Amino acid sequence: MSLDNGKLYEFNIGNFMSKNIAILCSGGDVSGMNPALKQFVEYSLQKNLTPYFVYDGFEGLIDNNIKEASYCDVAGIITRGGTKIGSARSKRFMKKEFRLVAKENLDKLNINMLLVLGGDGSFAGMDIFYKEHGIRFCGIPSTIDNDINGTDYCLGVDTALNIIKTSIDAIRDTASSFKRAFVIETMGRDCGYLALVSHLTSGSEMCLIPEIDFDLKDYEDKFKTQIQNGRRYFIAVVAEGIKQDSSEIAQWFEDKIGMESRVSVLGHIQRGGNPTIYDRLMAYKFVSHAIDKLLKGSKESVICYDRFGFNFKSISEVTSTTKVLDEKLLSYIQ
Repeated sequence: MSLDNGKLYEFNIGNFMSKNIAILCSGGDVSGMNPALKQFVEYSLQKNLTPYFVYDGFEGLIDNNIKEASYCDVAGIITRGGTKIGSARSKRFMKKEFRLVAKENLDKLNINMLLVLGGDGSFAGMDIFYKEHGIRFCGIPSTIDNDINGTDYCLGVDTALNIIKTSIDAIRDTASSFKRAFVIETMGRDCGYLALVSHLTSGSEMCLIPEIDFDLKDYEDKFKTQIQNGRRYFIAVVAEGIKQDSSEIAQWFEDKIGMESRVSVLGHIQRGGNPTIYDRLMAYKFVSHAIDKLLKGSKESVICYDRFGFNFKSISEVTSTTKVLDEKLLSYIQ
């Protein structure tokens, strides 16, 4: 930026910076995306930018489904889960010819800044897009799995955890009434964060996640002793990515522990629902920091959150390493 005779100018590699900015959602939806869209529109207008929505993720970039957004487009959406502008996974965007089409569509609207709500796969795709065509972007981690390296928190996680908490509390009522074992399966194909935190905060008796090898035999004597001492039920929280199917865990309870069992797969209810206060606040902060970063001339980055607060990391930092769960939390179930 430069100041000349009291007038503020913004420069981008020698040219006047576009005042148009767009946002899209990519991959799985999460509660918190709609609050992010609301803040995107309101903060963009506050910063004298013209906000645009890209509908249906990268597919919308290719199909030119890009529309200017206003206050009326985001009125009332802060309470809703999912995303008003849709999300998608795009195989076409992996091909160079379709990325060129996307660039041409953005050029027609003079858009050279993008906010991307998604995961590391979406950020990797945008990294290629930037290097080919110079469309600057900032990624906002948005996945309930909380499996993006470099950030302790991803948008949507708190809402998902609260939905799991409510589900476990409700299932506990019937488990104790019927003297049953319930195997509750959470999402988490490669990362057991949801199962781990839900286990620790619900008081369940077993937690099985992909990060820790387990042998069910190790639980047999302990669980049988608990039954002899009066235990009437068991709650086991397992991530979908463990080496055994949830139904096999339930069968083990019946065959080896001697307790009737049921499986409850929570599935996609974890991705929806009314966004919690914390997810709404994080959406507000993520978006505001991301727009500010782009206005300062940032080319490509991902906004992250850790014990030091908000910070920005390169795409390679985020995508090159697998997320590792907190060792202290892991120690509680080993």
